[in-house]
Amino acid sequence: MKKNYSRSFSSLILAKQKAQAFKSMLLSIYDEVMITDPNGIIIERAGEVKGLWEAYQDKIIGKNLFELETTTFFGEPSIQTLLNQHKTSIIQTSWHGKKILVTSYQLNSSNTGNLIMWGIKNITENNSLDMEDSEGKDTGPIKSKNLSTPLVVHSQKMLDVLHMAEMVSDVPSTVLLLGESGVGKEMIAKAIHEMGHRRAQPFIAINCGAIPENLLESELFGYEGGAFSGARKTGASGKFELANHGILFLDEVAELPLNLQVKLLRALQEREITPLGGSKPIKLNIQVIAATNKSLEKMVESGEFREDLYYRLNVVPIEIPPLRERVEDIPYLIYHFVQKYNQLYNRNVQILPDAIEILSIYNWTGNVRHLENVIERIVVTSRHPAVDAIAVQKSLPRKTETIKEPPVFKHIMPLQEAIDLVEEQLINMAMEQYKSVKLAAKVLEVSQPTMSRKYKKIREKIQQANLSPSNKRRILEEQLDKQLRSIAIVTAAIIHPEEVIQLEKNISPSNPAYQKLQKKFTMIREQEGSIEWMYIFKFIDSKSMLHLVADEDFVIKPGELYKGPPEMMDVACAAMKGKVGVTPLYQDIYGEWKTSFAPIFDQTGNVIALIGYEYSKSYVNSEIKRLGKTLNIII
Repeated sequence: MKKNYSRSFSSLILAKQKAQAFKSMLLSIYDEVMITDPNGIIIERAGEVKGLWEAYQDKIIGKNLFELETTTFFGEPSIQTLLNQHKTSIIQTSWHGKKILVTSYQLNSSNTGNLIMWGIKNITENNSLDMEDSEGKDTGPIKSKNLSTPLVVHSQKMLDVLHMAEMVSDVPSTVLLLGESGVGKEMIAKAIHEMGHRRAQPFIAINCGAIPENLLESELFGYEGGAFSGARKTGASGKFELANHGILFLDEVAELPLNLQVKLLRALQEREITPLGGSKPIKLNIQVIAATNKSLEKMVESGEFREDLYYRLNVVPIEIPPLRERVEDIPYLIYHFVQKYNQLYNRNVQILPDAIEILSIYNWTGNVRHLENVIERIVVTSRHPAVDAIAVQKSLPRKTETIKEPPVFKHIMPLQEAIDLVEEQLINMAMEQYKSVKLAAKVLEVSQPTMSRKYKKIREKIQQANLSPSNKRRILEEQLDKQLRSIAIVTAAIIHPEEVIQLEKNISPSNPAYQKLQKKFTMIREQEGSIEWMYIFKFIDSKSMLHLVADEDFVIKPGELYKGPPEMMDVACAAMKGKVGVTPLYQDIYGEWKTSFAPIFDQTGNVIALIGYEYSKSYVNSEIKRLGKTLNIII
């Protein structure tokens, strides 16, 4: 009897040792292993992908893996599709940007029953140089739950665009979307609509370049019955009237003929329209979003676009970067479009990692629209469910091209020195465009270790050897000025010219317009935290300005004349011409400051006053130190 017990105990110990060895072997391959039943209920778990399951970490046993997928991964659920095969793998992307390899194994035996083992591994590329570049940035993909069509956003540049869109979604300010063809201007316009308080009201879009000139006026403003030959007897509402209380999106606004630019300007100024053949104006309560892929400033200079209309449209400009400047978005866009067209055409195509690399370094001249068309072609024409790099290259019209910008040599130099200069320029160009050592190495056709070594050497050279302390500070001040200019542009958009006009009639704290503006300034200061003072000045001449209103602690009294130093007044003069600007550090009788100025336009597009933002010397110095640490530039 004792012998049997001893044998059973020994067998149990051996079984446990084998199980532990098997578990250790699995965890040497995967970061995490799970066992579920066929319905996805988690029975056992070993190991951990750090931060993947977040709130479920301590209570994941008993949860449904297929349900967890919908809240953990980006894109359509697809883990459950792996159950159709004995063993297969997919790559998923978490909301935090982690690439996760998921592999399933069917455990069908008399001992286990029908169970499934899942191997989970974090395969996110963790290159130290890339991590240095992204330090301190918010780089998670965004998919707002409020949007009917998800925006696929991963790069910091597009996060900035989306954050700006969110800021203007609840104010009536006119927005001008700028960017090349295919970057997604209409998607951003729709996002502004759906994120704001007008989401339940109409979103009406019109392409100003797609409608003949003789029909465009009636399309925009509508017409009364019998207004022209062929008109309906009952008349028709125009896009402005249809968009009332909502948003009107004017795509390709640069294509508007000059005679219609005048009518559009009047509609924006007066907030009313009169249909063709009509005499009774229709009052409007709309937000106008315009978009163009052309330089309106150059068109103003050449006389093709009205200057007053340009300033009326350019209240809040948002520039959407081309795909070549946000390469890190490409894998997520690929995944999104693959899922979209798989579902649309009932396909099950997956693009392999080597193919994604090829697509990431391709020159997408048509931007996101170009990429989407190619992905649709791949999904439709692929003969195999797994698309590799060779198959992708066959789908692309030509080999990837890089920007050709040969260096200029003004004197004879040793050949090796010239080669080093060309190499340095190409490496900098590749890193600027692809933001990844791995992708830059691939496009330059060198090994990744070689690329890392050479790029690190270039960075050290730029950061230390060739930068004097004054040059380093200048670079950091330029970065700071960009930040301060951006704050000025966005916050100035919430100041209504009518309030300033009312204030000018009675510059007194008892004036309701004064109280309302002061309340807004307090709110903005609390949000930004870095602004010492905010105020509105009326420009008198090149040496003086009149104080209209400021936040509570401002040292200059309302109605008092202020004579500023030349450094400040030069930027104020430029702001009176419509240019947002930032001063260098200057000194007046109250201390040392850096100031940003933004113009306030009236209904006719004229600058009536300036809004100013004061930053103390101590803040400027601390912010420059912070930027230096972020950019690895040590003064």
